Amino acid sequence: MTHSHPFRSTRQRPHWWPENEPWPPARRMRSLFFRRMGCFFGLFNLVGLAVLIGIIAFVARALGLVNFPSAPGQRLIPVAVVGIPLVVLVLVLGGMGLRRLIAPLDDLLKAADRVGQGDYSVRVPEKGPREMRSLARAFNSMAARLHVTDEQRRELLADVTHELRTPLTVVQGNLEGMLDGVYPANEATLHALLDETNILARLVEDLRTLTLAESGALQLKKEPTDLAMLVRDTTAAFKAQIDNAGVSLINETTDDLPWVNIDPGRIRQVLTNLVANALRYTPSGGVIRVHYWQADGRALLKVQDSGPGILAQDLPHVFERFYKSTDSGGMGLGLAIARHLVEAHGGTIKVESEAGQGTSMRIDLPLGE
Repeated sequence: MTHSHPFRSTRQRPHWWPENEPWPPARRMRSLFFRRMGCFFGLFNLVGLAVLIGIIAFVARALGLVNFPSAPGQRLIPVAVVGIPLVVLVLVLGGMGLRRLIAPLDDLLKAADRVGQGDYSVRVPEKGPREMRSLARAFNSMAARLHVTDEQRRELLADVTHELRTPLTVVQGNLEGMLDGVYPANEATLHALLDETNILARLVEDLRTLTLAESGALQLKKEPTDLAMLVRDTTAAFKAQIDNAGVSLINETTDDLPWVNIDPGRIRQVLTNLVANALRYTPSGGVIRVHYWQADGRALLKVQDSGPGILAQDLPHVFERFYKSTDSGGMGLGLAIARHLVEAHGGTIKVESEAGQGTSMRIDLPLGE
């Protein structure tokens, strides 16, 4: 009866493992490696010791310090007197040095096995020679990055599942209700379903944009753009919503400014998100100010509202994906996407807010070539 390896039965071959090598790796390979290293190290020390003894004997005889007897047996006596202590000393020092080298390597190999099995929390002590300490430090840094990436992946899957569940539940419930005759299949019900599918489509597109931006695979279509005109067109698209909300929008954009080399579609997406957020939180009778100017070779854009502001505990997290305050009505992706789009242009986006004093979003972009 054959028994499979216990690790093989519960773990699959990683995608990065060479196809021509067995998985899991044989455990005896590690001890064989260290055994070979120890033999090579000991042989190297013995050869070096023999050469050293020969050199010492030659120099001592040339200087007349030592006269070796003519009999072959008697010639070995002074060599043994000098050589045996040196051999013992070299073996002791070599064993200590080898132990200092092998112990960190053994810890590193054990930790690498655990990382290969998916345990990214493992760390190795930084000990041994300077090179080994540098290697251990690099390994710990790699493991820490893998741990953060794995946590972000888990959080993203949980967040996406949570965000998709609500519109899917609404669509499924309404469709089942119409099939059972509970809800009429009229225009109003179909419009409600269409709204939910639009939410799903927008969520999927936002996730796609965010994924591309975070991975650095987002392709920008930059071109010389009149950013002042872009700001005016974007804010003009909100006129109906602003009038219905009873809010005033003041455009403080300066005319006759040099054009900026940007992706107009992506910057419009950023500006649309900022104005929509400002409109969502600005009460009736409030004011939204959009200001665009240039200074020191930079294009500066600010969207400021007179809303309730952002709580201090929420302020550091506003640009994190799926982060929503208690009164947020969005999906928590807009500002995360805005940050990545601005950073893809080589710019920065910052938020300033105090409770009861409104919120100000400031974008800083290079003018480009």
